[in-house]
Amino acid sequence: MVVEALRERTPRSGWVGVLIKPETVLGRHRALVRRKWTAYQARPRRGRRPISAECRQLIVQMARQNPRWGYFRIRGELLKLGHRVAATTIRSVLLDAGVPPSGRRSQLTWKQFLIAHAETLVAADFFSVDTIFFRRLYVLIYVHRRVLLVSSTSEPNAAWISQQARNLSWKLEDEGIKLGVLIHDRDKKFAPQADRVFRSQGARVILTHLMSPRANAHAERWIGSCRRECLDWMVIIVNQRQLERVVQNIVCTTTTSGCIGAATYDRRH
Repeated sequence: MVVEALRERTPRSGWVGVLIKPETVLGRHRALVRRKWTAYQARPRRGRRPISAECRQLIVQMARQNPRWGYFRIRGELLKLGHRVAATTIRSVLLDAGVPPSGRRSQLTWKQFLIAHAETLVAADFFSVDTIFFRRLYVLIYVHRRVLLVSSTSEPNAAWISQQARNLSWKLEDEGIKLGVLIHDRDKKFAPQADRVFRSQGARVILTHLMSPRANAHAERWIGSCRRECLDWMVIIVNQRQLERVVQNIVCTTTTSGCIGAATYDRRH
């Protein structure tokens, strides 16, 4: 303003004797601006106090252990513990920790989805064993998280498979397992009468496609291990009674150790 007033009152010929240049005026102005804002650094800061590291860990722990809790729910829970924290601060803490909002944290993952369905799913399958006298025996297994029921016969007719279905239903009821889905292949030994037993309890029976062993992978995996680690090279089956003892021993081994171990098999059988 001073320079502008001086320019208006001074003739153009008089500007030659002025020693002050425009760059000097601008430089002085910038220096005054810096000095003004530098003085504010010495003033005490106002606003929210930074939260402690313990409170930050508690916020992150609450969010991870309770995916459906939003910022305001976490704030309410912190108030119960004596921590007064704003919802915006909670949001900043969670974003710094890489924890997404509750809408994304509460989404069902594939792992959770499969675990939830595995609780109500049972797989069934047959496999055959030839005795030393060339008599063929058939073994039926029902697999949940473990083998629930094993039975063998030389004549897997409709009456026999229906009785095994009822035995499995009683077994599930005793263990408190709610059957939602039963999976087996299209083998004719699975009689329609047995499927009706499961459907009467509200379960859904799913038949796998032809030549698709991976569609019933858990049962196929257990049968494959049973053959490779025991039946194919360690035991020669004489009769049905011995076969049932061998298979029951394998079932007990897999229940306690989680895998089939041929070294733990009792050779006296």
